[in-house]
Amino acid sequence: MERVFAEYLIETPYKVEQAAAVLAGEQSSGTFVSVPGETEELKKRFAARVEDIQLLDLAEEPSIPGGNIPGKKYQQARVKVSWSIENFGYNLPVLISTLQGNLYEITQFTGLKLMDFEVPDSCGTHFTGPKFGIKGSKLSCDVSDRPMIGTIIKPSIGMSVEETAALVKSLIDAGIDFIKDDELMGSAANSFFDDRVKAIMKVIRDNEQQTGKKVMYAFNISDEIDEMQRKYDLILQEKGSCAMVSINSVGLAGTKKICDRGELVIHGHRNGWGMLNRHPLLGIEFPAYQKIQRLAGVDQLHVNGIQNKFWESDDSVVTSIKSCLKPFLGGNEILPVVSSGQWGGQAVETYRRTQTTDLLYMAGGGILAHPMGPKAGVNALQQAWTGAVDGLSVAETALKYPEFAESVKKFGK
Repeated sequence: MERVFAEYLIETPYKVEQAAAVLAGEQSSGTFVSVPGETEELKKRFAARVEDIQLLDLAEEPSIPGGNIPGKKYQQARVKVSWSIENFGYNLPVLISTLQGNLYEITQFTGLKLMDFEVPDSCGTHFTGPKFGIKGSKLSCDVSDRPMIGTIIKPSIGMSVEETAALVKSLIDAGIDFIKDDELMGSAANSFFDDRVKAIMKVIRDNEQQTGKKVMYAFNISDEIDEMQRKYDLILQEKGSCAMVSINSVGLAGTKKICDRGELVIHGHRNGWGMLNRHPLLGIEFPAYQKIQRLAGVDQLHVNGIQNKFWESDDSVVTSIKSCLKPFLGGNEILPVVSSGQWGGQAVETYRRTQTTDLLYMAGGGILAHPMGPKAGVNALQQAWTGAVDGLSVAETALKYPEFAESVKKFGK
């Protein structure tokens, strides 16, 4: 029978073999005490198996509270566990409940993080994955040999519909490929969702009629499921191409429901990610997280950025980008969305470490605060990526392109 395999980083004051067995039992057929129905036949078919254990460091103090035993040291280890596909079939919420359920609360662990998982090939016939992904997203914006260049509506909240539409027009005139609502934008008192969609899409359609280029705008439809469906329909009615979902806020089933419609590119915003990942021995690592979102069908997913404004290391960001580009169940790769304090200066290091232009490269202040205006800001980002792909340094690129040179003066410090 086909099996799902998951790898965890754990920490425990108990024997690792004992703690791993508790994990496997708690997340399948077992509980804290034997019960009459847990027959050998049942366990053989449905019990999780501990497949591998690799011992790592020994810690003097527990990484997180709970399970503390005076005088004990805390063994860290990599543990691989597997389950029969029969346990959950192709039910994504139950699969994730199995991989990430009560095990975070088990006394035996003073640290536990889901690092990665693998599903059998049969999942490819039940989960269609991203409908558009990298290829569809770039094709929609008529971009091929460079990253899509995008930005975010700022200020995040407070602008009127008319002000937002005017900003969108200036960004479109500047040559932008992609614009998105900030995750804080829903339907504010002075900017109702329906009014905003209609005003913005009129600007986008007018530009498409004049130039032939259709800018992608990700409208934030995050809401209750029925209301998300209504908002989705409005975007379609107005000839839009993309909807944004705050995937951690909406939840897995809500995200998948929207993705399953398959008519709009789905931009997955991971706000709240630090809550899931920031502690080194608690939560989930991005290689596992992005697979969950690909199973749900998300087309674009935030990965943070090199030299970002947040806590995440460059190594972690690079791992995230590369994990999005790895084939998974033979479907479209999910488009990595590089953001968080980006300007053209990070393009050189981003390209050097990832060797890809299959990105949505987002800059807010890096475009809007450019000293020569938004058009120069967009040009500077395109120039930065041209220089990066050509093997030029930041200084060499600045000598070649005046708009990028002004970016260096403004943001280079």
